[in-house]
Amino acid sequence: MNPNIRLRTSVQLFSLVTLFYSSILFAQDVQLDFDYFKNEVQPIFLSKREGNVRCIQCHTRSSGFRIQPLEDHQLFWTDEQSRMNFDSASSFSLAGEDPLRSRFLTHPLSYDAGGDPFHGGGKHFDSQFDPEWRIMADWVAGAKTRREPSSVAIRIIQTNAAGDDSTIIDPETNLVVGHISDIEIPHGVVGAPDGSQIYITNEVMHSLDIVDARTLRVKRRIPLSGRPNNLGVTSDGSKVYVAIMEMPGSVDIIDVASMTNVKTLPVNGAIHNVYVTPDSRYAVAGSIQTRTINVIDTSTDEVVWELEMSSGIRPMTFDTNADGSTKNIFVQLSGFHGFAVVDFASRKEVARVEHPAVPGEEAHLDGLQGAPAHGLAVSPDGTMLWSTSKVYSHVYIHSLPDLEEIGRVFVGQHPEWITFTPDGKRAYIGAAGDNVTYAVDAIKMEAIAKIPVGQVPKRIAMVRMAVD
Repeated sequence: MNPNIRLRTSVQLFSLVTLFYSSILFAQDVQLDFDYFKNEVQPIFLSKREGNVRCIQCHTRSSGFRIQPLEDHQLFWTDEQSRMNFDSASSFSLAGEDPLRSRFLTHPLSYDAGGDPFHGGGKHFDSQFDPEWRIMADWVAGAKTRREPSSVAIRIIQTNAAGDDSTIIDPETNLVVGHISDIEIPHGVVGAPDGSQIYITNEVMHSLDIVDARTLRVKRRIPLSGRPNNLGVTSDGSKVYVAIMEMPGSVDIIDVASMTNVKTLPVNGAIHNVYVTPDSRYAVAGSIQTRTINVIDTSTDEVVWELEMSSGIRPMTFDTNADGSTKNIFVQLSGFHGFAVVDFASRKEVARVEHPAVPGEEAHLDGLQGAPAHGLAVSPDGTMLWSTSKVYSHVYIHSLPDLEEIGRVFVGQHPEWITFTPDGKRAYIGAAGDNVTYAVDAIKMEAIAKIPVGQVPKRIAMVRMAVD
């Protein structure tokens, strides 16, 4: 590139970047913040960027900027190690000054974007607007907390049960707009209510992986007490409950602020799925092995009641009373092609609905994994219950509260979990046998798109994601 063109390009980029740091750039007595470094900057050193090795792979051997190595089975640094990493990074950073004067920022940045001519570890960031580079630049500029996002977008996240990624879908266009990688066998997924983070259970590493919504990179892996399955988050975003699919049975409780596993709560049986009720007063955990529903009070994080059903507990969902409290638990059961209804107040099963055959549709009985029906959701307005059938490749739609069947929609081979957009106009269902996610017009009750995703898509969720 012509040097003069490069100079102009760098100046233009710097002028734009200055807009992001104008409130703190060149401030007097700027101090580098340790907590922001530990929780926001350090995860970047562990991120896997396509075509690059992770920063930690080289910098544990560096005589300059040195990163402390992780011990065997250690998923993150101790506070002592983090302090050493902080001191090392600080020595290459000029707090509060032009970001392009700090070697910490220019070394991994593309030369054409204003970075150094050469970095032995390669160029990790093509632009000063790369979300990860901006996180580091915010730290050098003196940030103590995350910058507020400019907006929050609604996204559908489909985890791919036999893959190493999760697919992000824009419900406005029904197009794939991103991927969350570096999580092999992702299981359950939920989002932080404020859109800042996404939580995915990692079956391979036995961890809860916290994904930064800005970068789509894993920012923290929290060790769990065993192999996880599904998970739920409270409405205030303060706690995540993780199902542990190992006997004798437990639910791990994650404190989001400290990003630590604060309690492993013993429950009755290995837990397949755990949900937080709409009012966030309870976490409800179901076991296939012991056929029990365990209800946990989220204020005390203790089991307050349990109910044994006729067979293993599969997906669940809830409807509510007028005051927002939980009215019923709808639950699918092992070997049953339909769902049962449990009255939350009386703690008793009060109804059971079996899905009838679909005329002209061949029954599929292979590969059901003990669950002929394996996906439930109540529409956001509380007027419909949707239930998938792997046997007949349809979703059955029932009105609430009378449980009359009002529609069926073909949604591919082995349909699994269901999620809705917040306005209730669209539903999304993973078709595990077809490697697609179906978008369904929930008003007209007809499929409107088949979206190619990864291998064996099962769990799915609507999340809010910060957009910078």
